[in-house]
Order: sequence, then C-alpha cells, then structure tokens
Amino acid sequence: QVQLVESGGGLVQPGGSLRLSCAASGSIFSVNDMGWYRQAPGKQRELVASITSGGSTNYADSVKGRFTISRDNAKNTVFLQMNSLKPEDTAVYYCNGKIVPRRFMPAMNYWGKGTLVTVTS
Repeated sequence: QVQLVESGGGLVQPGGSLRLSCAASGSIFSVNDMGWYRQAPGKQRELVASITSGGSTNYADSVKGRFTISRDNAKNTVFLQMNSLKPEDTAVYYCNGKIVPRRFMPAMNYWGKGTLVTVTS
C-alpha cells in the first residue's frame, strides 16, 4: 500500500513564505511524476506545479516566479517552496504521485490527504 503524507501547511501573512513537503512510502517500485494541487473553498482542484522524475517542471501561471517545486528521488519526497504568498493562495494543498507499486505494474495515481495553507493578515 502506498501513502503520501504532506506537511508544512499553516497560517502566514501576505508576502510570507511556506515550504510544503510530501513523502511517499509503502510498497513502491518507482515514482514517476509528482505534483501539488490545491483546492480553495467553492472551487475545483487545480494543478499548482508538477515535476518529472528527471526534474522537468511545470507551473500554473498564477504561481510562476513565486513557487518552486523540487524533489528528492532517493527519499521519494517532493517539496513546494512558496514565496510572496497572496490571500488567493489560500487553499488545501494536495500532493499527487504517479507511482508504480510493483515491478511490471502500471503507474497508479495516489493522493495525500492535504494540508491547509491560509494566507491572511
């Protein structure tokens, strides 16, 4: 069984920074793409940033230049450094991983339970 566990959310003032972490554990053969999504109250879940196993990244236009995604392949961990936070960044942030649980199995989509980020003065 694969688990993704996020940490690092919290309350921060506008202009502040937070760093989210997500560690994948359990029965893992390999980890492909990993990413962060967010869902604000009353809105659909949206992609924030993603990163391939080779390190190629993709960002939502709303966070480009402010957020940085990175990963530690040896530890099956993905990070999201969030700078210059704005009130509109307030949301539950979810970690996502495309993970192959066993050899010869296809990659499956796994989600963490989410961590709340609140940006307010």
